[in-house]
Amino acid sequence: MKMIPPYPHETGSMAEKRIFDRLRIIFNSPNDQPMTAFHSLSVTDHQKKRVGEIDFLLWGPPGLFVLEVKGGNVCCKKGIWTFENRYGVKSSSGQGPFQQAESALQGLITKLKKQFGSETISSIPIGYGVIFPDCQWQVDGAEWDNAVWVDARRLNGINHWLTALFSYWQKRQPHTLEPDSNLVEKLSGFLRPQFETVETLFCRICRNREQRAILTRDQMKFIDVIQANKKILCFGGAGTGKTLMAMELAKLWTHEGEKVVMPCASRWQKRYLETRFLVPGLTLTTIQAIEVDAQRAGICQFDALIVDEGQDLFFRKDMEKLVRFIKGGLEEGHWAIFHDINNQADPSHSPEPEILSFLESLNPARIPLKTNCRNTLNIIDQVKTCLGADMGAKGIGQGPAVRQRIADSPQKAAAILTQELTYILDSGQISADSITILSPYSFDKSCAGLLDPEWRRQVCILDDFAIRNFPPRQISFSQIFHFKGFENEVIILVDLSFPKDQTPKHPLHYIGMSRPRTLLSMIFHPASLGVKSLTPRTPSSQNGG
Repeated sequence: MKMIPPYPHETGSMAEKRIFDRLRIIFNSPNDQPMTAFHSLSVTDHQKKRVGEIDFLLWGPPGLFVLEVKGGNVCCKKGIWTFENRYGVKSSSGQGPFQQAESALQGLITKLKKQFGSETISSIPIGYGVIFPDCQWQVDGAEWDNAVWVDARRLNGINHWLTALFSYWQKRQPHTLEPDSNLVEKLSGFLRPQFETVETLFCRICRNREQRAILTRDQMKFIDVIQANKKILCFGGAGTGKTLMAMELAKLWTHEGEKVVMPCASRWQKRYLETRFLVPGLTLTTIQAIEVDAQRAGICQFDALIVDEGQDLFFRKDMEKLVRFIKGGLEEGHWAIFHDINNQADPSHSPEPEILSFLESLNPARIPLKTNCRNTLNIIDQVKTCLGADMGAKGIGQGPAVRQRIADSPQKAAAILTQELTYILDSGQISADSITILSPYSFDKSCAGLLDPEWRRQVCILDDFAIRNFPPRQISFSQIFHFKGFENEVIILVDLSFPKDQTPKHPLHYIGMSRPRTLLSMIFHPASLGVKSLTPRTPSSQNGG
């Protein structure tokens, strides 16, 4: 069924969201009549209220039908209806759900007759139904027929109930006709503007946040598998949830009384994680500082090891250092290493392939992560097409189109960057802290350093101290490699050559393009341009930080 809007209207009713998901997946086969479900439709000609609301309005060839959703517990005593939500909060009304549905329907009919004429609307099959998704409705009454309600017991067959509901109301109105396609289109066009406008960039971001939460919960199912094994090698592309799973695993292992160490490849990652996750029994450190931090914790050897961004530690010297602090070492110890299957390691020195081969020879449980829970499908497809990198499947749905421009000079790139910042901030309710500019160069050597002073003052230049409170309350700037492991809603990637010019040994395109959750904007320069062609600026230009 076509849903308008295409995602649930903002509501505190989990029952409505569940019904929304059920309606979305029915009546979609070629043999079904096309139906549209309008969610949370306002009715200005309501009989009882100044402005009423219809939970769902179904419209199509079978007719026009109002659906009232009553989640939680429902009871009626001495003519007073009481509704109790999932939090135990009760509300009372002298009007039951069947009366509410009928009065909302009458208000809508009044509105439609004014617009299309009484004769036209009276020729359409019209009715209502009530859905009790959380309880069993076992009451017969004079105010309703059994055909107009469905409860939790029959919810899985809601398509069959709706078909019967349509037939019930059609039989009660024998002189009505199936509306033709022209009327269906006109009435849909009249209904839609009451609550749906052009979807803004901000709305897409909000929708993607909800979908991201669903995919993240889906990823967490792997935690049970990971927890059941002593040695884990978990691999997946950027955005497949490795860091979140690593931190969740740390909580589980420390809760069981284990002293866990999590060495990070960079101070940025360590600073960020220690401000976001408070896990008693977990020692967050860097590979360089693991000995000092172990002494501070009064620990000679840790019970377990968890490594995120493992590809950055796939070096013999790093592994030999880690082994000294893990009970049983890598051969007999308790460990989980999460790493990226793509080339996301430090471009200045590539991982040693024999390290991964050695880890695999220890017979760990190998867990592939294939569901991307960060990026939109637009971004995933762009990375796959341009770089051939595996970013996982599924994604968080369609998002804004990837934006890309080519600038023939640093000054032109700065001008385009100004246009992009203006467009994004003016396109909706997107706050400045949702935007991060990424460059392979430092701020003073980047085209971002050529922004007008007014824009430069709005940019926070990230470092290993500022990252603790990321995102800041303004636009942020970072060198690409430092931003590995981080993300933001909007990423503007600057100062790189067009992707066709990059080589598999250079991961900056992959890192930068995989950071945005919703919108990716790229301002490329021809391959002939490089850091030497970018006008250096004085340190005073690095203001706003």
